[in-house]
Amino acid sequence: MTARTSLPRRAAAEIIGTAALLVVVIGSGIKAAQLSSDTGVALIANSVASAIGLGLIITLLGPLSGAHLNPVVTLTSWWSRRTGGDGLSGREALVYTAAQIVGAIAGAVLAELMFDRVPGAFATQVRDGGNLLLGEVIATAGLVLVIQGLGRIGRPRLIPAAVAAYIAAAIWFTSSGSFANPAGTIGRSFSDSFTGIAPESLLGFVAAQLVGGIVGIALAGILYGSARTHRTVVVAAGTAPAKTEFETIG
Repeated sequence: MTARTSLPRRAAAEIIGTAALLVVVIGSGIKAAQLSSDTGVALIANSVASAIGLGLIITLLGPLSGAHLNPVVTLTSWWSRRTGGDGLSGREALVYTAAQIVGAIAGAVLAELMFDRVPGAFATQVRDGGNLLLGEVIATAGLVLVIQGLGRIGRPRLIPAAVAAYIAAAIWFTSSGSFANPAGTIGRSFSDSFTGIAPESLLGFVAAQLVGGIVGIALAGILYGSARTHRTVVVAAGTAPAKTEFETIG
């Protein structure tokens, strides 16, 4: 249960989980590019590996920290608490976000070392243009909606599989490739590889992701009502809100 886990242990889970996610994303991208010169084939391999890895990481670390692995998810959790639902305090959110950024950079460095590449080289793949930023808004909004929606309808145990499936799909249907994670985006700038992003593209992508988070919360409110309303309905029905290992994820 996340509510019973100390903040240092939760922060460690976020560092390790985010690092593992970046190892999977970057490592599978490097491996795919080595094995095939066909970009489509490489993207299939990368998206499948990323989705499977993400689902496993959330399943494993969800009971400890909620397995946010993503500052946008953490901020939506903080916002849920401010509006009357379950979630993180401001201090917890800051610790989670810092842990995720540290983990993402560490994961990128580990992936580079694992493939005998010189770590520390910044990505050179520039990703800019309004269409890509729109893709990031849509990708992040959809991710937040999946997490918030499942939480508000009382099905948080579906989150690992649902998030993994969503990311696998979003890598293909968005123009940006669905980074949808500010910490992950920062980490990927430390790898000049198939999944990298040049540092000069970071600001636009991170801003688009934050906007997407706001859009996702708004959509969840329109479709399912506010976190406060959801809690009130449950209490009025005479049942206690279910506490699960993924309670803080949104």
